[in-house]
Amino acid sequence: MTWIERLRQVIYQRVTAALPGEDGALAAALMMGERGAMPKELITAMRDSGLQHLLSISGLHIGLIVGLVFFALRALLALVPAVALRFPIKKWAAGAATLAGFAYLLLSGSEVPAERAFLMTGIVLFGVFVDRIALSIGLLAWAAIGVLLLEPEALLGASFQLSFAAMLALIAAYEAIGPRLKLWLKTLPGPTKLSLYVASMVVSSLVAGLSTGIIGLFHFNRIAVYGLAANAVAIPATSLWVMPWIIATFLLMPFGLEEYGLLPMSYGLDLINACARAVAAWPGATHLVPALDSWPLPLAALGLVWLCLWKRPWRLLGVPVIAGAVFLGLRAPPPDVLVSDDGGLVAVRAVGGGLLFSTTRSHGFDRLVWLERDGVKSGGGVFPRNGEGTSGALA
Repeated sequence: MTWIERLRQVIYQRVTAALPGEDGALAAALMMGERGAMPKELITAMRDSGLQHLLSISGLHIGLIVGLVFFALRALLALVPAVALRFPIKKWAAGAATLAGFAYLLLSGSEVPAERAFLMTGIVLFGVFVDRIALSIGLLAWAAIGVLLLEPEALLGASFQLSFAAMLALIAAYEAIGPRLKLWLKTLPGPTKLSLYVASMVVSSLVAGLSTGIIGLFHFNRIAVYGLAANAVAIPATSLWVMPWIIATFLLMPFGLEEYGLLPMSYGLDLINACARAVAAWPGATHLVPALDSWPLPLAALGLVWLCLWKRPWRLLGVPVIAGAVFLGLRAPPPDVLVSDDGGLVAVRAVGGGLLFSTTRSHGFDRLVWLERDGVKSGGGVFPRNGEGTSGALA
């Protein structure tokens, strides 16, 4: 792992050197999960526009890398009849795609969403080797078991919950509409197929956004209002343009030619950056709500699982369960007193509902977090000074 970390640092330095500025920082985030060079303003724009998931290496990235390698290598081998007619080129392509996915997993830092995605794609590719088709829901279950065996503490983290909730909802949605979608694709001309592909991306964003939005509300008490519009532009740009050039950059890097992959990639990165900033600047792009109580979160997860696993009409009973969990979470009373871990900052609930802080000269990050958890972006007063009246000021 030490050798891998050194390799990641070398790749990071070469990427940011060949492509300086925001484009290089975003390229490093997409290629290796390194977000340290990204400007704070851009990270905020990605978050407020609903595109922050692009910065976390997950199923989208692993799936695209594996899929591109698999289909490209199989197509190239199919061009040679002597090879295509005598050897199992589909299995060869599956083997190469598995190695590519594993290499990308290591280079990206092996975060929980990436581990889940690699386990799922690995099982699918193993099915290619044994001439079987993997069952999607069972596939997700095995991936969850694999991640929890390696990192059982991940169950309580937002990354694990958001990643598996999104995949569960997407699998359930495409199990419902997949057969009909295949029939449409067989009868549609080329240009219409492309538009249907873009439409499927929008639907995927909507399904994933709704499922993760429920859990994200409990963890981050923040809603990206225009996330669907931003993803309708950014996801096709990422999958159709940026990710193929990421593969090309990795292949060119051993020869010192990475700039020939990074420069074309920058056009897609510019589009993603511009989309994030434009959507984040729209009025009311983000909406903060007071922090929800955490105990109804398992109830919301139960409602989501019920909605996605069943195929009969009673699956819709999961919707009121989820709504009830959110309602119960919103009813949680806010804390009256907050104390930082070092005791250097104290906040007390005022009569008007806002927070009064013991100081505004330090602990700026703690104050910002407390205010956001209170459902506001700024504000808060200061404790009354010695000699000032406090009657009626504090709750």
